[in-house]
Amino acid sequence: MTTQKLKVKVIPKEKAVFWLDKNGRWHNKDGAFEHRKIINFFHSAIKKDKDGYYLGQDLDTHTEKVYFKYEETALFVFDIIKNEDEVILVLNTKKRIRLEPEKLFIKNDSLYMNAGEELIKFDDRSMMKISDMLEFDEGRYFIKIKDEKYLISKS
Repeated sequence: MTTQKLKVKVIPKEKAVFWLDKNGRWHNKDGAFEHRKIINFFHSAIKKDKDGYYLGQDLDTHTEKVYFKYEETALFVFDIIKNEDEVILVLNTKKRIRLEPEKLFIKNDSLYMNAGEELIKFDDRSMMKISDMLEFDEGRYFIKIKDEKYLISKS
């Protein structure tokens, strides 16, 4: 049995009819998306290659890659899972990664984490879930994990 490789259809971000805002919400010319299944599908379809972030899907006749515009980043923390030994970040793509406190930073009143070449922004809901771990002392922010306290840098 041979596997036929599908042709790839690429749509550049200049021609995409949707975009991701700085809060992780999808939009088109008519406004913010409202249908939860479509929103979840878009988030779960985010991929990245050497040319940037795109939504990818395999159709019957081809693979489609739609590059899209976004503000700041395409990756967001949408949920937090606190375990005894670690804190897991659930991204908008459904990917789960470990919180690395030394890679956290604050910029424009928002919390971010560097993950290699990726920039991940915490959304409002994830900030509420992690708020009990955050401390503010003498103008500096910290995150406390177990009995360790980590300074969160400002950018």
